[in-house]
Amino acid sequence: MMAANVNDAGRDGRAVQEYEEFVTVMLGDQMFGLPIDRVHDVFIASSLTTVPLAPREIMGLLNLRGRVVTAMCLRRRLGLPDRDEGAQDMAVGLERNGESYGLLVDSVGEVMKLSTETHEASPVHMDQAWVKLSRGVHRLDGRLLIILDVDAVLAFDAESRAA
Repeated sequence: MMAANVNDAGRDGRAVQEYEEFVTVMLGDQMFGLPIDRVHDVFIASSLTTVPLAPREIMGLLNLRGRVVTAMCLRRRLGLPDRDEGAQDMAVGLERNGESYGLLVDSVGEVMKLSTETHEASPVHMDQAWVKLSRGVHRLDGRLLIILDVDAVLAFDAESRAA
C-alpha cells in the first residue's frame, strides 16, 4: 500500500494550496504586507522620547505595557517624505534579535490570506532600496502589495547602512 504525501496532494488527490497571511499597512496610497507571524501588536504611538544622535528613521522610544520599544518611521526607512504634522501615527509591534520595535505607519489595514502561487519577485522597475527591504509582491485587483522583509527593515548594522 502506497502512502500519499500530504504536502503534495490532499485526500482526493488534488494539490494542496499553500497560503501566507499578512497584516497590511498603508503609507500614502501604497499598501505593504508584514508576515502575520512577525506582528505582535498594533497600537497608537504616543509619548515618544527622542534619542540623541539616533539614525533619522528612529523617531524615539516609547513604553508599551512596561516594555521599552524603539519607534521607527517606515516612511523614512523607505525614503518617502514625512507626513503632515499632527497626523496620528499607528504602529505595528515587531521583534528582532530580542529587541522590540514599533514600526510607524499611516494606517493599519486588514489581514490578508494570499496563495503562495500569486507571490512574485519584485518588479524590475521598483526602486532598488525598496527591493532590498522586500520579499516580493502580490498583485491584487488593481493594486500591488509589497511584502516587507521585517529583518531587513529593522536591520541597522554597518552593512545595511552602507547600502
